[in-house]
Amino acid sequence: MNTYTATNAQKVFGELIMESQKAPISVTRNGKPVAVVLSETDYQALKLQALRAALIEGEQSGDAGVLDMQAIKQKAKQLAGLNT
Repeated sequence: MNTYTATNAQKVFGELIMESQKAPISVTRNGKPVAVVLSETDYQALKLQALRAALIEGEQSGDAGVLDMQAIKQKAKQLAGLNT
């Protein structure tokens, strides 16, 4: 994964966006990773993967409780590391 400093990412944002279509880009600030820029396609794939994992976990739990889509979405976001 290529890495850009936050300052450099600002300067070459267009290039960074184009590059992110091929592979995720790490962005650092003060030498520490603070963000990852990835294509919309990759982002949607991650969301789908997390949702599938949450659904499988639910099926395997044996708990036939009420289907709570909000809780499922939240669990999927947590599994994907997307706390938004």
